[in-house]
Amino acid sequence: MSYPVTELSTWRALERHAQGLKQCSLRELFADYPERGHWFAIDGAGICLDYSKNIVNEETMRLLIQLADERFFAQRRAAMFGGEVINHSEGRAALHIALRAPRDAVIMTEGRNVVPDVHAVLDRMRAFAEQIRDGSWTGASGKTIRHIVNVGIGGSYLGPEMAYQALRSYRKRGLDVRFIANIDGAEFVEAIADIHPAETLFIVSSKTFTTLETMTNAYQARQWIVAALGEKAVAQHFVAVPTNPDAVRAFGIAPEQTFGFWDWVGGRYSMDSAIGLSTMIAVGPEQFEQMLAGFRAMDEHFTHAPMEQNLPVILGLLSIWNNNFLGAETLAILPYAHDLRRLPAYLQQLQMESNGKHVGEHGEPLTQQTCPIIWGEPGTDGQHSFYQMLHQGTRLIPCDLIGFCQPLSDLAEHHDLLMANLFAQAEALAFGKSAAELRAEGVAEEQIPFRACAGNHPSNVILAEALTPATLGALIALYEHSVFIQGIIWGIDSFDQWGVELSKVLAGKIVEDIRTDTVDGLNHDSSTNALLSRYLRHKTTRPRG
Repeated sequence: MSYPVTELSTWRALERHAQGLKQCSLRELFADYPERGHWFAIDGAGICLDYSKNIVNEETMRLLIQLADERFFAQRRAAMFGGEVINHSEGRAALHIALRAPRDAVIMTEGRNVVPDVHAVLDRMRAFAEQIRDGSWTGASGKTIRHIVNVGIGGSYLGPEMAYQALRSYRKRGLDVRFIANIDGAEFVEAIADIHPAETLFIVSSKTFTTLETMTNAYQARQWIVAALGEKAVAQHFVAVPTNPDAVRAFGIAPEQTFGFWDWVGGRYSMDSAIGLSTMIAVGPEQFEQMLAGFRAMDEHFTHAPMEQNLPVILGLLSIWNNNFLGAETLAILPYAHDLRRLPAYLQQLQMESNGKHVGEHGEPLTQQTCPIIWGEPGTDGQHSFYQMLHQGTRLIPCDLIGFCQPLSDLAEHHDLLMANLFAQAEALAFGKSAAELRAEGVAEEQIPFRACAGNHPSNVILAEALTPATLGALIALYEHSVFIQGIIWGIDSFDQWGVELSKVLAGKIVEDIRTDTVDGLNHDSSTNALLSRYLRHKTTRPRG
């Protein structure tokens, strides 16, 4: 697919169609078709997607689905599930779907069925998690492990941390899980400030076991353990999740304490692999399996549901529509669930690292915008922060509002108020408040310009019964697959991440400059040289609190 998507007749038809719909309002669309709220709502894997408050009609959806057909979506989906090399720039399959495949499934890549390998690791994870949870695995001094510290960054951290918070009500009491990602030493110091080495287990999650941030923190943790408990204690207080066993052995972690994964798993797609070991320990193997079952249910829905009833397909196509045809540049992720407060950050990486590309999968320059900027905060916090701009600002900002019918606390009235706010925000974004309505309410004429809200802001409402492990798995798979179809439409490789590498290389060079502790010989641009000089002059001065 080296030809630009913008040259397709369907793309051009969508451009013409968008010009007409831009003259319509959601008020008009609902008035023309009062049952729209039922017609533009679909269900799958325990999740309902109401997309009726998008600026679309039946013709829009027909053209978007036609566009997906013309980009060979069905064939590309089959290629991914079939283990073919679809990550072309790295020469790999993208088989995160194998991480939650049933034990009897067959998913081949490079002549090997990878499913038995996946379940072998899962079985070892279950056994280890149970040892931690029942206290039979102890530290070097014989004390029970009470603190788990996950050391990783990016996909080795965001997924597990998001899941740990999301599944708070399923966590084992008395077992504390913490996360260290930032190379800023302040995070490390804070993470270990009130825990004891004898009761602490570190999970070092790094695909190559060479990631600068992760290994800096891992060696700091090793030093902390050894200083308190001795060199031999490393074996009882560290496990690893890598693809590089030699580096793990050099660190001092035995093979039996290593839970591997594979190069066909991208970090941002890995929370249901051994990267999720901290999640399994926190919630238990049974609940982790329920999360995998939720992933699997959405995978099956994505594979078998017709396109017009397929949640990931529709969600992805709507993002294409809003981004490329209506001119929206961002997407707000607004979970109305406190426990999903890290979901926006998780989806930032999933979507922007996957689809933030400027060339096609064969290296050709793109002729259209790709990934929107992903951002957001939980409701109702955000309502008192940035929703003012959503309602009365000058930018078109589509929103995904995510909610649950059942509360996670006994404070049912609180949950009713929370969900009332979700539904009200979706309604207000769509329909606003007109000058005529304000006059009818007796608002003074001079106040009307300030109080009127134009509406016509698109949103999806994603609704499930409860925030369970299965629902979380289905929700994440929904977004994973929506990212995939967007990448297909744009003709990009959603599974590489070369843009992340450049700054890593430059940082390595600059670290060497800093370690020389002299401004002599700096060989960067004038700005970087000046900044480094300033840093070297002042780095030893630290304010004391």
